Parts: sequence; structure tokens; C-alpha cells
Amino acid sequence: MTRIDFYFNANDRIRMACKVTAKAYRQKNRVVVCVADNESAQLIDHMLWSDEPTGFIPHCQSTHSLVMNTPVLITMRVEESAHNEVLINLTNSPPEVFGRFQRLIEIVSLDASDRDSARDRFRFYKDRGYEIHHHDLSARSDSAQ
Repeated sequence: MTRIDFYFNANDRIRMACKVTAKAYRQKNRVVVCVADNESAQLIDHMLWSDEPTGFIPHCQSTHSLVMNTPVLITMRVEESAHNEVLINLTNSPPEVFGRFQRLIEIVSLDASDRDSARDRFRFYKDRGYEIHHHDLSARSDSAQ
């Protein structure tokens, strides 16, 4: 069964997604980052290129020709991904195929509308019998301040 983790109280949802992506990559996982729009995809792409000069994370968008050979994918269509290890969801609804992944990560910011949609996703997963793990980022020094 898919492990589901909610990281909440993130000051910057996108930056935290990049940190979680980097950690998962260093642990030898293949990662899919699901975004709602091209703007978010481009922002994550830029941050993964420039956030840590010595810590480049090989990544591409799902339409790139190297998608099968790249450990981190950025996409708006999870169902087209060949990866199935870690899924980071940055959309406001549960991805349709989240159950095929070993792990699903939801990152929740301090924004009220983001928190509301996260509550809906939380209930969705809980109603289907998934155990949900909680991580309060406000208690951490690396919460993308």
C-alpha cells in the first residue's frame, strides 16, 4: 500500500518540494513532481537547476526526450509517468494514479486555500483506508524559511 506523508506548515511550498525531491533523489529514488500548471513546472525546473550549485538534481519535464533516463520528472499528467517510487503532489486534488506509487508526499503551505484543499485530500486518502504520516515543518529549521 502507498505510504502517504503530509508535510504541513511549509513557508514556501515549491521550495520545500525541491528540498524533498533532492532528499529522495539522494536516497536513490525516482521522483515524479506533479504540478498544476506550466508556471509551477518552470519554477521547480529553475530551482532544481540553481538551488544548490554543487547539488544538481538530474530532472526534466515529462515531455522531454530523456524522460525514461531521468530520475526526477516534473509533470502535470502523472498517469503518463513511467516512474512509480515517489510522487510529490503539488496540485489541489489527489492524483488519479497515486496508488501505483510506493510513496505519496503532500506539501501544505500556510496559505488558507492550500490548507483547505489539503484537508479535502487528507479525507480522500483516509476514507480509502490509507495510513497518513504527519510532519510539522514549523518545528524544523529546514522548513524553507
